[in-house]
Amino acid sequence: MALLTRGRPAPPSVSPDDSRMTVVEHLEDLRRALIISVIGWVVATIVAFVFYGRIVDFLVTRAGLTKTGLIFTSPTGGVLFGLKIALVVGLVLAAPIIIWQAWWFVSPGLHEHEKRLVLPLILATSFFFLLGVGLALFALPLFMRVLLALTASDLHYLPFADDLFGFVLLITLAFGLVFELPIALWVLGMLRIINSRWLYRNRVYWIVALGLMANLMTPGVDPVTPLIVFVPLYGFWEATTLLLKLTGH
Repeated sequence: MALLTRGRPAPPSVSPDDSRMTVVEHLEDLRRALIISVIGWVVATIVAFVFYGRIVDFLVTRAGLTKTGLIFTSPTGGVLFGLKIALVVGLVLAAPIIIWQAWWFVSPGLHEHEKRLVLPLILATSFFFLLGVGLALFALPLFMRVLLALTASDLHYLPFADDLFGFVLLITLAFGLVFELPIALWVLGMLRIINSRWLYRNRVYWIVALGLMANLMTPGVDPVTPLIVFVPLYGFWEATTLLLKLTGH
């Protein structure tokens, strides 16, 4: 918890809320946060690279390509593909550390009662990001079936490794970021930029916006795949708005 309440000690005659960090101290803290984040990413990337063969098998299986496998077009393609997977999987694995460092860096600008919320926000931010990534991987077979079903019968899918990985990366990161919606609403509410009354008053616009977001994030023209995204997003919106109302925001 010391990292969440960091800062230079204030003089005895000055209250902790009146203490201020200099620009140099902010830069030192930024440097420390970046170093820890990069170290966490590098370590996670090394671990992911060691097991990248199993990660590729999992990816191929989730995409329904077990019989065909993946194709690359250059001698170094396999190694570079493994490195790309390791970097992205390492980033996902290191996300809790990166999020922790981001909240740690901004914590000196918060009031004392707000700092007590930093640890729950770190856990919640990490949870919702990983939940979005997990849902994207869970729904990947459905996405692939829908897209391939819309393809003309005389066309055949040739699964190039980079193209498939780029598609999966786009979906997983999009889901992970969009699932941060409740955290964003909660923080904005705590900062009194928005409130529950404003959210309820504009509920129809939010429903339309979340519906459009769900359709943009999911491929195909069927109503099922966007619904997989819309239902949890709308549930998060309602739960966060109710929580803001119950806490007087």
